[in-house]
Amino acid sequence: MSKKVLVATEKPFAPEAVTKIREIVEKAGYRLELLEKYTEKSALLKAVADADALIIRSDKADAEVLDASGQLKIVVRAGAGYDNIDCAKAKEKGIVAMNTPGQNSNAVAELVFAMMLYRARNFFTPKAGTELRGKTIGIHAYGNVGHYVAQIAKGFGMKILAFDPFVKRELMEKNGVTPVASVEELYEKADYVSLHLPKMKETLGFVNEALLKKMKRGAALVNTARKEVVDEDALQKVLAQRTDLSYLSDIAPDCAEALSAACPGRIYFTPKKMGAQTNEANVNAGVAAANQIVAFFEKGDTTYQVNK
Repeated sequence: MSKKVLVATEKPFAPEAVTKIREIVEKAGYRLELLEKYTEKSALLKAVADADALIIRSDKADAEVLDASGQLKIVVRAGAGYDNIDCAKAKEKGIVAMNTPGQNSNAVAELVFAMMLYRARNFFTPKAGTELRGKTIGIHAYGNVGHYVAQIAKGFGMKILAFDPFVKRELMEKNGVTPVASVEELYEKADYVSLHLPKMKETLGFVNEALLKKMKRGAALVNTARKEVVDEDALQKVLAQRTDLSYLSDIAPDCAEALSAACPGRIYFTPKKMGAQTNEANVNAGVAAANQIVAFFEKGDTTYQVNK
């Protein structure tokens, strides 16, 4: 019997993405099953029971889901972040977990500038705003998204700083980016800090009170990463003390209501995480996930495995 590839998406892929995923899967001789807009976890548990491969977006492949699978060999998160996969459980069960790095990067980077412009123009109120040209942007973590942010920043005529201890200075400099020696220096010098830390044990609450207090006067922190990388207690405290600072995020923190009430005109949260919500990114990530599954089964390719 042919392998079953399950696409489980509470928030479905664009129709074009589904069409291309189907073409890739069926050309390989596999069968595709779609589970879209499901509202009960039980539907996912039932569908994954006989799946050989699973593609998800923001859906959770937790221990319960992985235990419900009888023959699952691979789960791919169509996107960069993969904290919605229980990687330890997957490894325990011999299931390869992958992500699709880089496929959503430009979409997220463009959202950074949408939010920066929104803030620079005083949230589109009649009051005079400021321009991005000549301002300094600090990129905290220079990965795929950070690279695109730097490219766009050049077009705006911004000065570009970056901090990432895992990326060589030479690469940043080659891209026209000035690396800084410490994360503290980045927060001290930037008019806009663009945050791109992945969510992991080492980064939880990484942007703490000390860092926030170092921010330049009138600066803004733009978070298109994960809410958990910012210490929310510290965020509330520093924003109350520093009425010149702004915070814009692609995912509302738990304290969103309190922040919005306490800091009017300085806070913005997208209604729902939308960094990857473009047709292009949608198609790119879905196609990449399907191709990675085929390459895994046909060639044993584990290039993008995240639970080795």
